[in-house]
Amino acid sequence: MPWPHPAVPSPTLALAGWCPLSPTGAQTTQLLVEPPWRPAVLWDRVTLTCQGSGTAGATTWYKDGQRWGQERGNNFTVTESGTYKCERPGSGLSRPVIVSNDQVVLQVPARALLEGDTLTLRCRYRQDKLVTLVFFYHEETELRRLHNGTELSLSPLQLNHRGRYHCKVWVNNRAPQRLEESAPVTVTVHVAAGVGGALFFLLLLMAVIVAWHWWHRVGG
Repeated sequence: MPWPHPAVPSPTLALAGWCPLSPTGAQTTQLLVEPPWRPAVLWDRVTLTCQGSGTAGATTWYKDGQRWGQERGNNFTVTESGTYKCERPGSGLSRPVIVSNDQVVLQVPARALLEGDTLTLRCRYRQDKLVTLVFFYHEETELRRLHNGTELSLSPLQLNHRGRYHCKVWVNNRAPQRLEESAPVTVTVHVAAGVGGALFFLLLLMAVIVAWHWWHRVGG
């Protein structure tokens, strides 16, 4: 098995483990992927970087659920498809990152998606070969079909956009001609912190007004 090549992480690295802090406030291990899309595809030059407490040399890598050694340091360029995780002694195990080598892959941004964001769906055929027609689906409902282009943007994101997405491509250079389908990708849409805070304040204000009116009615 060839050894992966060390790589220098880019400033545009995206989080696979979204939040550096757990709900309890403890630091968590983050596995970053560049280019910042999920699942990553093997025909891109994919770099994985592990961030967490402790020294880079203490990073332990896992591939497809099996320990993959410590010799790779905290970052490397991927040469094999699979599901990757990393572990740092002071912050635990990261979320998984999938590197696919499928014929057709639907990609979404490898970052947390909030209400109001733009979601870009990318339907990619092996090594970006030419396709005639692309179909995008949310759950089992067709969203759109494109004769030109392989990307679809949804904006602004709403909570009802969450769920499973997949795509199909019509390939006219295969014999026989046929539709080929990607594996589904699950999209989670989070409530923006500002929206949640504003809603809480509004509800609190309404409760104060109701209580004030009730107090005056009882006092009167």
